[in-house]
Amino acid sequence: MSSDRPRTSISAWRPPVPGIAEVFQAHFTSHAYPAHTHDTWDLKILDDGSVDFALDRRRHGATGTASVLLLPPGVPHDGRTVTASGFRKRNLYLDDSVLPQRLAGRAVDAPVFSDGLLRHRIHQLHAALVHAGDGFEAESRLSFISERLHFHLDALQPRAPGRETSRLATELRELLDSRIHVGVSLREAASVLHAHPTHLIRCFTQAYGLPPHTYLTGKRIDQARRLLLDGHRPAEVATTVGFHDQAHLNRHFTRHVGTTPARYKRTRTGSAAHIPS
Repeated sequence: MSSDRPRTSISAWRPPVPGIAEVFQAHFTSHAYPAHTHDTWDLKILDDGSVDFALDRRRHGATGTASVLLLPPGVPHDGRTVTASGFRKRNLYLDDSVLPQRLAGRAVDAPVFSDGLLRHRIHQLHAALVHAGDGFEAESRLSFISERLHFHLDALQPRAPGRETSRLATELRELLDSRIHVGVSLREAASVLHAHPTHLIRCFTQAYGLPPHTYLTGKRIDQARRLLLDGHRPAEVATTVGFHDQAHLNRHFTRHVGTTPARYKRTRTGSAAHIPS
């Protein structure tokens, strides 16, 4: 019997290639990412369909196989399907040994590149990453991708100076980063930073484009992904990264990633086969 339930398939793994924190490949027919940030660069190509996303509160779109998307670390973004058929994508999460974080400001205003050569190189890298014995090839291909990305980012103008991030927002972000695992209540944060709770929330949201509780949840999901790909059990991961229990982790993880922690963990062998969710 056929089902009308939207079909999602996902593969994710951490390859033994310096500079690549995670490989993520997915087909979404109906999914909307909530606003979140990553500590890494998010480099993606589409194999089919269209995607609509906001980066730092500006909306962008990409269609088909001609584009390369580069989302910088620390900048809030979301994403959603556009058509009924959804989209297929392949992501590489790259650390700052591939691209330094100082270039993030250049990528904010122009996150979509129309570059057939770069896209082909990314496609070749994904093909090499599927096979465990092709690590040297993968490192070589990543080197050429890094060179090409530097070429694009160097050509972009630095961001025009805008309103400076408020001291209070910066201090709250640093507090949240230091308390990811144990958490912090709004009352405690307000007391530590000597600010009224609602003023604290407004300052943070104005500076970073998402409220502090959303930022903290996203940071915890990022850490949960890494632990799951390292083989840890979802119940253990939930409490380690600061969620109340596994059900709490499941709810937020599924919203952010499009599948449950248990299914995501089963993809970590590095197989190209997708795991239906």
